[in-house]
Amino acid sequence: MKVFDQQIGQFIEAASSSAPTPGGGSIAALGAALGASMGAMVANLSTGPKFTQVQTKMNEIAANLQKQIHDFECFAQQDMDSFSRFMAALKLPKQTAEERTERTAQLQSAAIQAAEVPLHLMRSCHDAMSILEDASNQFNKNVISDLGVAVISLDAAIQSAWLTVNINLSTIKDKTITKSYQEQGTKLISDAQKIKQHVMETVMSKIG
Repeated sequence: MKVFDQQIGQFIEAASSSAPTPGGGSIAALGAALGASMGAMVANLSTGPKFTQVQTKMNEIAANLQKQIHDFECFAQQDMDSFSRFMAALKLPKQTAEERTERTAQLQSAAIQAAEVPLHLMRSCHDAMSILEDASNQFNKNVISDLGVAVISLDAAIQSAWLTVNINLSTIKDKTITKSYQEQGTKLISDAQKIKQHVMETVMSKIG
């Protein structure tokens, strides 16, 4: 069963159990999907006779965000898979020098993958936020609060995914990789904050 094919209650129950997955990375992906769904809704409700000038753009935004919702589901599953891969590597034998070398290599590969998945999630969230920011003044003002919910949710997903990136970076020995991921993540966090602030200023001005 796909992650998002579960009932909401099932997913929450699984997340709250003693099982290690779904964990923070998958929760971040779910939050991102919810944010994107609100963004798609806002775009879909900004079409029709009153929005003929932006109809094509809104349709494109909605379609783009729907694709990203699918991507976020994939990230949720990949996060769980990467954790399982890391745990499997921990259980590899380490009696001989050859076994220890292989185990270390598998652990490092799994740790890199476990950091890459949430970093990709961060990029996708940033892309979704940028799309919404670009059209923030063109959306139907009757659902402008939902635009705010979308952007806040996507930003929260970025921050949450960043925690998952960092905890996995702590086990990666290749400092070139850790430095690159740190720089990428830090920039995404900073950019997302600016986008959120800009969109929320627009949202609050239209609400007021």
